[in-house]
Amino acid sequence: MAGVFGSMLGVGGGVIMVPMLSLAFGVPIKVAIATSIVCVIATSSMAQTTFVSRGMTNVRLGMLLEVATSVGAVAGGVTAVLIDGRVLQFGFAAVLVYVAWQMNRRGDDVTPVRTGVLEAAYYDPAARRDVEYGVRRPRLGFALSLGAGNVSGLLGVGGGAFKVPIMNLLMGVPLKATIATSNLMIGVTAAAGAAIFYGRGYMDPYYAVPAALGILAGARLGPRLAVRLSARALGLVFQVLLVVFAALMLLRGLGVGL
Repeated sequence: MAGVFGSMLGVGGGVIMVPMLSLAFGVPIKVAIATSIVCVIATSSMAQTTFVSRGMTNVRLGMLLEVATSVGAVAGGVTAVLIDGRVLQFGFAAVLVYVAWQMNRRGDDVTPVRTGVLEAAYYDPAARRDVEYGVRRPRLGFALSLGAGNVSGLLGVGGGAFKVPIMNLLMGVPLKATIATSNLMIGVTAAAGAAIFYGRGYMDPYYAVPAALGILAGARLGPRLAVRLSARALGLVFQVLLVVFAALMLLRGLGVGL
């Protein structure tokens, strides 16, 4: 399930894996985050086989922003192993609520605009038309991607929960291209933070191996659904998913048994 939704929405599955491992299986939050990072790498690798072949991934934009997010991921990973697990749970809930609010405030997808900066094009099967677009505010996007990378390393979410709103809401990238590009970036970002958790002994193969195998299976289906669904439908699914797991993680942080 995490592989399907993670690849379909460009968030890597961390928004599902971390709450589920922590809530349903009782895994310590830092071990859950480390496991999620492995799953994010798997999701990214599998999803790109579909998105790149369809021309939806903006590789130039992804590599530009990845410079900032990789630096942030290393810093976030160092921070995560030094602070209390409950702080991470509250932080995770706050991130999910913020992103859901931003997506709801936007309403529909952005209108593509030619800007002359990192322009790209792809065919949208759901809309049955070619979509051409350019990137707005690249400097702001680069700066905010540093924070997205920090969130990735801190919470094990691959940064996609922030990268999607940054590229879509602020940089004017259509949602499907945003999801495809985010899927490319989250794997690199997660790999940058994974070494920190591995070195501290939080990477447990007992959880990481079966979780990664499940993620790979689900990530084959997610991109195919994303290609066929409308941008509005993808946005609504994204918002519901984030709100549900934000509530669950908040209850966990408050010590409420589930």
